[in-house]
Amino acid sequence: MRGLNIYFSDFFDVDENIIESYGAVNISLINDMPLFVDPFLLFNSEKEEYRKIHQSIISYLLFLQEQAEKYSSPPKGMLSAWYNFPEVKQTWLGFSLEGNSGKGLGISFARNLHKGLQTIFKDFGKETITKSSHLEKLCLISPLVGRDKISDFTTNFIKKYLLNYTETFASLYLKSEQCQKFVVPKVEFNTETHTWKNGEYFLPCFEEDYVLLTPRDLLTRDDTFINRTDMIRNLQNIAPSVKDATLRFALNQYLTDVLPRKKKEMSKTEKAHAASLLVREHPELIDHYIKYKEVNEEQATSISKQVVQEVKQLFNYQLQELVSLLNIKTDFYKSAGNSYDEAYRRVMYLKNVIEDMDGYRLFYLNGKPIRKESDLQIMYRLVWYATEYDVNREVNNGRGPVDFKVSNGSKDSTLVEFKLASNSKLKKNLKNQVEIYKKANCTNRAIKVILYFTEEEYAKVNDILNELNLQNCDDIVLINAINNKTSASNVG
Repeated sequence: MRGLNIYFSDFFDVDENIIESYGAVNISLINDMPLFVDPFLLFNSEKEEYRKIHQSIISYLLFLQEQAEKYSSPPKGMLSAWYNFPEVKQTWLGFSLEGNSGKGLGISFARNLHKGLQTIFKDFGKETITKSSHLEKLCLISPLVGRDKISDFTTNFIKKYLLNYTETFASLYLKSEQCQKFVVPKVEFNTETHTWKNGEYFLPCFEEDYVLLTPRDLLTRDDTFINRTDMIRNLQNIAPSVKDATLRFALNQYLTDVLPRKKKEMSKTEKAHAASLLVREHPELIDHYIKYKEVNEEQATSISKQVVQEVKQLFNYQLQELVSLLNIKTDFYKSAGNSYDEAYRRVMYLKNVIEDMDGYRLFYLNGKPIRKESDLQIMYRLVWYATEYDVNREVNNGRGPVDFKVSNGSKDSTLVEFKLASNSKLKKNLKNQVEIYKKANCTNRAIKVILYFTEEEYAKVNDILNELNLQNCDDIVLINAINNKTSASNVG
């Protein structure tokens, strides 16, 4: 069994307080932490080096805009050289629920960006309403470009800074044998030759790859400060700053015509679509929205500090306490039997710790139960790290989405799903797998774990199980995380 190592501090034997005082996130080297770089935090920073990075992003986009004017149909080689960027997976940040590998910026992003610079962003760099140009404009007009793409693009431009930042940390606090020289591609763009230069750095080495530390003050969680959903939600707040009579009329028509309609007349999706059409017809609204965000720029730093602290609380402090409870008070980390025995045994130990050892506390954040199923899944992945079994994300193979596959060789595997009882699609999820659970008296190859936080959620789950005739299936495990055990029902 591997040592009980989860975080950078564990693998490199450095005090987590040193990482904290350095200003970095103590990342997990088992799975991505759900944080990403927000370019607005570069723009809004008091640090000159951050603002310079933001300006370098804008300069590069202006260079791409020049090329977009020259090439209406860009050659594939041009897109590959100037528009395509890999995910900087060595930061161990992002949205992967398995390991640290993401998709990066592929050909669809390249074409979207090129087309955007030819059309909706042809005046990029010449804005008169906002203080600065902003990369996030791309995600405001195209629903195909989300936070992950914007973050990946930004991270490629702060990569040089992160390389130097981490190399300095390594020289101060790590042993030379913990590090290695790496040649890193696409570190800096040469504006004269229009080519990307490589760089050589002495960096922390983990499983034959380098690791990058990221400053906390560059990170956020749920979305970039400037984002499409927020823009649509804030159209009413943008209105007072609109001076153009035609644009103001169109915006007022939307506000008086669409927003007041009752739900039965127009759904939330339909309202969002109407807003999207308004923005597409009047792209000037984008600049008015960005100006609104610039005026309220102090919120970006405040939000960043709050969400980074929440991730730290949940995935560092509380997770470490959960691992400690499982390690000291149970045999959770001792291997036994086949993959099903291993998976089921650990689920039951987890249930015991949550229900009988006050472990339920570790699934609350700021006094409220966790509401992101992805958080639950990441926590499950991290507590499974010290095992001889492979624990990997399982693709949707037609039976419905499965969270993890626990395997010991190609012929011994068990599917495990972790769900929150609050999930609105829980019934559909269970219904899709009824035949799997019924087969062979509840197949021993699929385990469903459902965490509930209220009596109402417990009743809802039981109603669903009764309706689907699954109430006696041993492979569906309910875990009671109610913050008042005297009134709760323990169900296994």
